[in-house]
Amino acid sequence: MSATADMKLEVVVIPVADPDRAKEFYAGLGWRLDADFSGSDFRVIQFTPPGSTCSVQFGVNKTTAPPGSAQNTYLAVTDIEDARAKLVEHGVQVDEIYHLTSSGQADGVDPDRRSYSSYAAFRDPDGNTWLLQEVTARLPGRVDPNTTTYTSIADLAAAMRRASAAHGEHEKRIGAEDPNWPDWYAEYMVKEQSGQELPT
Repeated sequence: MSATADMKLEVVVIPVADPDRAKEFYAGLGWRLDADFSGSDFRVIQFTPPGSTCSVQFGVNKTTAPPGSAQNTYLAVTDIEDARAKLVEHGVQVDEIYHLTSSGQADGVDPDRRSYSSYAAFRDPDGNTWLLQEVTARLPGRVDPNTTTYTSIADLAAAMRRASAAHGEHEKRIGAEDPNWPDWYAEYMVKEQSGQELPT
């Protein structure tokens, strides 16, 4: 059986009532404006969040869904406290951070900073809901280790800091400096992102 063709998620359409109001809001987030063009009966506005390979579109005659019906669209972040603070700096009203426990939700960031466990929500002027989720390490099988990439300088720097801390513990265990630290860092960072067992 032949492999399937690559299918990269490119654009998600969100329903809005006022394209100009939505454009002002998303521009205010610091998202990149990729397009704003129109014809006799349509308009397409496209933004891309920082570090994302998938964009969002809205406009006129883009969808029949009612404005505000796009709920809980996930935005993965490596540091949820920093991401929330930056949105607040841009004037966005963001809910308080919460984390998941075995009995439901609890206030604040997950105390162990477990990946996939901490969240915070915000809404655009139409009520479309975005959900920040802190993701630092993917579950096994969720990332192809042959195509592991970092989509921003901040994302790469955060991964390097985590590798540095882990490598410090590695050197304590071996009781010596590790001259092959670049190889160790590389292995750690790729395995962390792709959900494989981490080196010790």
